[in-house]
Amino acid sequence: MQAGDRANPFKSAWLVPAGLLVLCVVPVLVGAVRLSQLAAGAVTPENARFFASPAPVIIHVISVSLFCVMGAFQFVPTLRIRKAWHRIAGRLLLPFGLAAAISGLWMAQFYRLPESDGSVLYVERMVFGSAMLASLLLGYAAIRRRDFARHGAWMMRGYAIGLGAGTQVLTNVPWFLLVGTPNVTTRAILMGAGWVINVAVAEWIIRVRGAQFVFVPSAPPKRLAAGRQ
Repeated sequence: MQAGDRANPFKSAWLVPAGLLVLCVVPVLVGAVRLSQLAAGAVTPENARFFASPAPVIIHVISVSLFCVMGAFQFVPTLRIRKAWHRIAGRLLLPFGLAAAISGLWMAQFYRLPESDGSVLYVERMVFGSAMLASLLLGYAAIRRRDFARHGAWMMRGYAIGLGAGTQVLTNVPWFLLVGTPNVTTRAILMGAGWVINVAVAEWIIRVRGAQFVFVPSAPPKRLAAGRQ
């Protein structure tokens, strides 16, 4: 019994990162399929726009996949308290996240998107993509000031938005299975819900559990308390 009790904290510490990695699976696989189509020259009406300008989608798929997968490990307490690992991971996560946000904004603005997306979804992509970019830049500015709590809060917000595609699987698939293909308005609602859910969960963690829960290696308690938003 005692050995089992001692093992429980370790197991529970991996519940959150494991759940985040599960959310990453479908978007990463879809991205891999997209890259394989580009490599094979498999042009379809749905992906023809990517062949006209492949660089942004290649950058986006690779950067957002690495950002989401690596970011999940920031929720592992035993890794988070290792300052060297945290700094190395952060120096990779920030450029990956910035590349994902910027390439996503570029695609939303310049690619000829399918008619099923509509103007509302375009606005959502621009708003949340800009919010992700701003969050990561604010997180970087905060760590430069040694403001650990705000750094953790802003990085968590940026990560939540970046992982939106994973939650969008959960909001879209039930509709597809139970109702069928959504119309333009419903699709925008389902896609937007994925981002909103992630941001709401991130804000709950920041305000209820504290930004030191993740993305902060070991900040002084007074500074964490003062910087909580």
